[in-house]
Amino acid sequence: MRIFDPHVHMTSRTTDDYEAMRAAGVRALVEPAFWLGQPRTSVGSFTDYFDALIGWERFRAAQFGIRHHCTIALNPKEANDPRCTPVLDVLPRYLEKDGVVAVGEIGFDSMTPEEDEAFARQLQLAVEHDLPALVHTPHRDKAAGTRRTLDLVKESGLPVERVAVDHLNETTVRAVADSGAWMGFSIYPDTKMDEHRMVALLKEYGTERVLVNSAADWGRSDPLKTHKTGLAMLEAGFSESDVDDVLWRNPVEFYGQSGRLLLDDLPGFTASSDTFSGNSVLRGGGDR
Repeated sequence: MRIFDPHVHMTSRTTDDYEAMRAAGVRALVEPAFWLGQPRTSVGSFTDYFDALIGWERFRAAQFGIRHHCTIALNPKEANDPRCTPVLDVLPRYLEKDGVVAVGEIGFDSMTPEEDEAFARQLQLAVEHDLPALVHTPHRDKAAGTRRTLDLVKESGLPVERVAVDHLNETTVRAVADSGAWMGFSIYPDTKMDEHRMVALLKEYGTERVLVNSAADWGRSDPLKTHKTGLAMLEAGFSESDVDDVLWRNPVEFYGQSGRLLLDDLPGFTASSDTFSGNSVLRGGGDR
């Protein structure tokens, strides 16, 4: 089973997670820029974070044989903080960087006018930089947030096939399926979908335009949920080709619209002396 996790926050995870993901078949991933759990207080904290996504984290993943890509954006929650919104003026230079395969996560958290404005502006950035967009639907009032999301996408002029609407569930998937956008599902303990509900939706909606991710972050989450979903699909009678569609070919097709995917094999640890800005994943070098 080969796996491309299209939404996982590896900055929040350990090297043990990378090792387990590699063993489970993960060979590529996308890490969306997101809220870190504590409010940022300046634009500089964003740029340091973005630099880490396109530099250090990409290096760290490579040491475990995994291709790392990212998306860059002002996240919906912090779109409400005037200390953070000036980062919108900085985004264009990051959206030109290697390894940045979409604008995201953008969308809604609390459905405020400030979020609406930041969302629309970043959809326009996706148009201007010829990138797809990864959209976060709100945790509350998801149906209204999904409807407003689709309205803004239509108003933006960004082709709907270049938009993935994420964190969907049984109440929101129909509208996105009918719109022609990509349908994203986070398989995440307690608060989102689980692999068995995901299999039921795949039986109903099919595998086309479906992205399944772990959304693993600093909360109680599991970066192997993609693999577990693949196993659940096989147990439910889906073919190995169906699993490959959902866990590999679909994310490659969606993010491939950026023209920036790198998917050739990485061997993992080949030179323990490799460093990034003088830092080694091995923390001291020598034998692993």
